[in-house]
Amino acid sequence: MRESSNPVMRGVVRDNQSGYAGFGAGMAGAGVSMNKYGQATDPYSPQAPSATRQLTIDDVVTKTAITLGVLTVVAIATYFGISSRATEAAQTSLALPLMMVGAIGGLVLVLVATFGRKQDNPAIVLAYAAFEGLFVGSISFVFANLVVGGDISAGALIGQAVLGTFGVFFGMLFVYKIGAIRVTPRFTRMLFAGMIGVLVLMLGNLVIGLFTGEAGILRDGGPIAIIFSLVCIALAAFSFLLDFDSADRLIRAGAPDRAAWGVALGLTVTLVWLYVEILRLLSYFNSD
Repeated sequence: MRESSNPVMRGVVRDNQSGYAGFGAGMAGAGVSMNKYGQATDPYSPQAPSATRQLTIDDVVTKTAITLGVLTVVAIATYFGISSRATEAAQTSLALPLMMVGAIGGLVLVLVATFGRKQDNPAIVLAYAAFEGLFVGSISFVFANLVVGGDISAGALIGQAVLGTFGVFFGMLFVYKIGAIRVTPRFTRMLFAGMIGVLVLMLGNLVIGLFTGEAGILRDGGPIAIIFSLVCIALAAFSFLLDFDSADRLIRAGAPDRAAWGVALGLTVTLVWLYVEILRLLSYFNSD
């Protein structure tokens, strides 16, 4: 059975599959028939309408759009809230704390959703979107106004990053739909290994930066940093294939419609990662 390298998506699929499979086995042993979705049916009584709808692609699209909408609104408000400060020092003093709050808050909620099996909780998903909005808005301001020089406008840089992010997203969706790249267990293992390797390198670079006070070789804008960002972008792009496959399997398995919130959370995690890496890469080519 394939599992997504995205821990949120992996948890959504695992929870729904294990829940229905275990319930179905127990009920079948009790002499109750099961339909193709693993739901109990009683042949001796009229069928009552189900209180829970089955997941559809429309549910996934709607919940993902709502999640991204919350993230976008908060990000825009954060960006212009920072830019309203009169001096660069005041902007920096506001942007950095907001970026840290957004990053830490988003990470905590992802961990709660994943390990607490609350991926389908809309309150957690939308709260995550709000925290990530703080992070995205503040880091966008930092890269576009404080890191990059005056040769390119902030709006142009951010616009390129947004277009690049959704270009990759829809490109990988097309690749998945036509089956150009098949999601196999081997593909999943290789992608997961690559993500673990990148995470280890990021942590090592962060530790070195804390001791040296510099960005580190992986984030200093040099050739190695550019290659590293391209690798991260590629991993994020291929992660979409696993996310799409996980959502597809949930729909085919007849998961409840609330699972769409978990799919939306997983896709948003990948989209934010991809956006930040593209924004960072663009800043390398446009910085003074």
